[in-house]
Amino acid sequence: MEEIDIKDFLGYLKKYLVPMIVVALIATGGSIFYNLAIKTPMYKTSTTVVLAQQTGDKTTSSVTLNDISINQKLVATYTEIVKSKLVLEQVIEDLKLDTTAEKLAKHVTVTAIEDTEILKITVEDGNRIAAAQIANKIAEVFTKEIVNIYQLNNVSVIDVAQVNDKQSNNTTVRDAAIAMLLSVFGVSAIAFIIYYFDDSIKYSEDLEKKIGLPIAGKIIKSEIEKKTIGDELLVDKYPKSIVSESIKSLRTNLQFSNVDKGFKTILVTSANAAEGKSFVSSNLAISFAQANKKVLLIDCDLRKGRLHKLFNLPNLNGFSTLLTDELENYKKYIKKTHIKNLSIIPRGVYPPNPSELLGSQKCKDLIVALKGKYDIIIFDGAPCNGVTDSVIMSTNVDETLIVVRDARTPKKTIDVTKDSLQKVNAHITGVVLNGVNRKVAKYYSYYGDK
Repeated sequence: MEEIDIKDFLGYLKKYLVPMIVVALIATGGSIFYNLAIKTPMYKTSTTVVLAQQTGDKTTSSVTLNDISINQKLVATYTEIVKSKLVLEQVIEDLKLDTTAEKLAKHVTVTAIEDTEILKITVEDGNRIAAAQIANKIAEVFTKEIVNIYQLNNVSVIDVAQVNDKQSNNTTVRDAAIAMLLSVFGVSAIAFIIYYFDDSIKYSEDLEKKIGLPIAGKIIKSEIEKKTIGDELLVDKYPKSIVSESIKSLRTNLQFSNVDKGFKTILVTSANAAEGKSFVSSNLAISFAQANKKVLLIDCDLRKGRLHKLFNLPNLNGFSTLLTDELENYKKYIKKTHIKNLSIIPRGVYPPNPSELLGSQKCKDLIVALKGKYDIIIFDGAPCNGVTDSVIMSTNVDETLIVVRDARTPKKTIDVTKDSLQKVNAHITGVVLNGVNRKVAKYYSYYGDK
């Protein structure tokens, strides 16, 4: 069983803060509404009787130990007699109640005061006046029946039941508190279950250890992404934004990780589709171009590549058609962009054999030729899950980056992708964690969208 990181879970739980508040408000409001508008108010009142032998109209003051012993033994029996049909049916008849002995018994409680000869008869009813009348009538009928049954006049009423104006079942505050706590614990429990069985990659201090790969960069979520839907070239449009700073940090990490041997070609791939590899590759290319590097961005996702859409370029002639043409004609496939120092080769038409084209000797020779013309060449590859295009392409480049989506990409998928690339001896620079929550990545918190 994997160890649970409490700090990590508390950060994950923040995603459920709004649902937790909504559920708590609904549960608490529902509890209050039920108590105030639906639940029938009930009222309790009590009368007490004592087992004490009487003589004439006065209670004798000379009670023997034998009398006390006998009365205490009778307490249990008398308790049952109070709630018997014999007593309750007489009460119903005398007060003309619209109920049965069985139903009335549910609202009657008889308590024997410990080590005494006193019985406390409590009645709960929706009518506070009726509750007092029933309690007193039970005591009266009970006293008479004891005389009839035992020929004893040893029951006296101590306290007569009074009308109680205080509602006995008013538990609004308690029920509201319980409802709120249960809803909070309930949502937390559901969140914990989802978290426990969630295998997705989530940013944490020990993430590199978990996935067995270095974190080459973290792309921080930004509000400007919501404002520029359809325009993903954020490094060009917002060069001082959080996203741009994240991309620049990735560029710097790549440069420092290859100080000794240097690099010219980078493949950007992902485990699954929709992880953000085209977003990362295009913005990384712009970042290198802004650093006065002569950059060529090539779309080698020959199946679903979309760089031509991001840069608003024609796609009729591209990388797929170049690989079937003569290599010396490569210049006519290179498209200039509006960004200084950045050129693009779009994917071209969808070929019937993408893997064969990427694994061909012509592809290798083309890359060698292009490396002599550009400082940096970035390849936007296909996702590794399901196709071998990027696995093949990784053998032709210096560095390979795997883009994963924070809190979305399953760890098992990362493991499969890593194993596939390592089997062909690809040089995996690391993982680019895309879509990281700004609050989680505290290091970047001082940057602002501009």
